[in-house]
Amino acid sequence: MDNLQERLKKEQEEKEHKKKEKAEAHLYTIIKVARDEDLSEQIGKDIYFDLVDHDKVRSFRVQKQLSFNTFKEEVAKEFGIPVQFQRFWLWAKRQNHTYRPNRPLTHIEEAQSVGQLREVSNKVHNAELKLFLEVELGPDLRPIAPPEKTKDDILLFFKLYDPEKEELRYVGRLFVKSTGKPSEILTKLNEMAGYDPDEDIGLYEEIKFEPNVMCEPIDKKLTFRASQLEDGDIVCFQKGPVTVMDSEDHIRYPDVPSYLEYVHNRQVVHFRSLDKPKEDDFCLEMSRLYTYDDVVEKVAQQLGLEDPSKIRLTPHNCYSQQPKPQPIKYRGVEHLSDMLVHYNQTSDILYYEVLDIPLPELQGLKTLKVAFHHATKDEVELSHPNAELRLLEVFYHKIYKVFPPNEKIENINDQYWTLRAEEIPEEEKNLGPHDRLIHVYHFTKDTAQNQMQIQNFGEPFFLVIHEGETLTEIKDRIKKKLQVPDDEFAKWKFAFFSLGRPEYLQDSDIVSSRFQRRDVYGAWEQYLGLEHTDNAPKRAYAVNQNRHTFEKPVKIYN
Repeated sequence: MDNLQERLKKEQEEKEHKKKEKAEAHLYTIIKVARDEDLSEQIGKDIYFDLVDHDKVRSFRVQKQLSFNTFKEEVAKEFGIPVQFQRFWLWAKRQNHTYRPNRPLTHIEEAQSVGQLREVSNKVHNAELKLFLEVELGPDLRPIAPPEKTKDDILLFFKLYDPEKEELRYVGRLFVKSTGKPSEILTKLNEMAGYDPDEDIGLYEEIKFEPNVMCEPIDKKLTFRASQLEDGDIVCFQKGPVTVMDSEDHIRYPDVPSYLEYVHNRQVVHFRSLDKPKEDDFCLEMSRLYTYDDVVEKVAQQLGLEDPSKIRLTPHNCYSQQPKPQPIKYRGVEHLSDMLVHYNQTSDILYYEVLDIPLPELQGLKTLKVAFHHATKDEVELSHPNAELRLLEVFYHKIYKVFPPNEKIENINDQYWTLRAEEIPEEEKNLGPHDRLIHVYHFTKDTAQNQMQIQNFGEPFFLVIHEGETLTEIKDRIKKKLQVPDDEFAKWKFAFFSLGRPEYLQDSDIVSSRFQRRDVYGAWEQYLGLEHTDNAPKRAYAVNQNRHTFEKPVKIYN
């Protein structure tokens, strides 16, 4: 019990402390102090551009009225650097969005309160004061007084690049004279790098990295002023210019600009199989500048696939955390960066699938949903492997069109009606001069509210009728074609339909005499109707009459 009370008391005290801190926040300033040690620790690991991530350096919460000189004593205690050997620099955001040490604090500024100083350093209303602590070390590596800085002295920061190891690290800083030349400090730089004093080295200035990397060679024979170098600038250097001979395949980024370009654009992409969209399949390090071809090539390589054009990629929706509905078209985007962008967000996920045929070929094809039909079976059995087929357009249980074999695929639509494929019966292939091919549809009558409603259902079909044939003869052929049991068939009624009105037929009627008129609009306006109850199990019919139900797959036997 005591334990619990103790804990509750502690939590309460913490709460009070936080509340107090919040209430007094305006009385304090946060001072973030970056040192050489931070630069060495971060550059080449956490960061590559600029000098430091200020969120990872030592920060102090200081009362605003405290004089800066008093604060220096706190720094002396924290870092073991006597007050007289500390020199602090203010940081400044440059127009090109880089953030660099700009100038040392003056003695007058150091005598001010921390609050006043913060206002000097920050035009933006910000509770933080960011500083760089410059400490000069003597030969025995103990702090000594910082060197005098005149207008002519420039503080430069140096990073060393090793193309063999693909490694960038911070090696220190130097004051140079603006009238001096880089050639005068080469020995010093070699010493900082641990190279032979006369090693040939190439120098580059890291200018900016947003939105693009800008890193240019420095002419060793020009003065620092002529090269427009100033306080806080960064010089990257490496062993002599890499010649084509040295640059065997194993060196991917022979110089500083190509390495910084690579670092700036590298992106680890998580690839997921489209049929398992929740789990990463593999990750690849890529460049945001990769072209469409580069990306699919790498994926194909990873999957051991010879033909990269069989890879189809789908982008990620950052909001729904799912694949986007539309895949990326073949060479439909320029670069990897375009594949990863979703509105104003950037994702690092792509979905892939391996197609049976190359994507450009697939895009040239049109997908049509076709239902195969057989008069009596669910499973389609062709009479012989080269059986002749036809394609029909069926809508609400009526046949509206038979596509001629030369119909262009782009004109065929499966959005609103069902496309049906069927074998052409032998009897239809040899029609006599007086034979007619008629439409036969199933129907029921619905007498709701004293109005007769004709409802078509089931699969419509064509039938050949011969001149002088009676309904009895035709009924026999229909019964045989549809394989209807006798007792069931006895209940069926037969009617001739013209423009939606039924005219019931007697067994002795000559059916062909009804189908003489040629002036009706469209063949489906005249048909032979089979009236009977609809015993078929309910199936999802024409595509758009119910888009999201699935029929059982058709098996085709040759």
